[in-house]
Amino acid sequence: MLSTTIKEATKEAHQQLEKKVVQKLKAIRSNQDYADLLRHFYAYFNHLEKAIAPFITADLLPDYAQRRNSSFLKSDIEALGGNVDNLPETTVPAITNSIQALGALYVMEGSIMGGSIIVQMLAKGGITEGVSFFSGYGPTTGQMWGAFIAVLNASAKNDGEEAIAVQTANDTFNHFAAVFAEAEQPVNG
Repeated sequence: MLSTTIKEATKEAHQQLEKKVVQKLKAIRSNQDYADLLRHFYAYFNHLEKAIAPFITADLLPDYAQRRNSSFLKSDIEALGGNVDNLPETTVPAITNSIQALGALYVMEGSIMGGSIIVQMLAKGGITEGVSFFSGYGPTTGQMWGAFIAVLNASAKNDGEEAIAVQTANDTFNHFAAVFAEAEQPVNG
């Protein structure tokens, strides 16, 4: 099954990205800090959504229009008093077909699964606003993930297509991690 293959094959890239995000989360001390983190998420997700849009149709993923997207991030940023001007630079993997688009969407949809942990981390630091994106689908998060995984598994028809989806998912994790590279530069020197 592609979902099992992709999970195992992207584990390292996933962990590298997760490490960067957790470091950023632990450094949040204010709504402004949190809004800045969300700006990085928004810049990347918005760019990636545009790249996959031509290939993720209602025929392929019937509930795509109901899925969480970068507009939630924009709303969260604005709720925190921020804006989406002067966003960080982003690059995304080349997406030229539905298999690549699903590989990229695997990363985007998978980010919901850890969202409740992020919301809890933020709450411990006193941040309770601007969490609609990380709140995912609420009580239907597992159901939405299951529906996506079913489409993912049904879409790859052979080992070659599975390899394409895996490569795109790895590239998606790596490009996303690169968004945080400029944010890692020391502020005071």
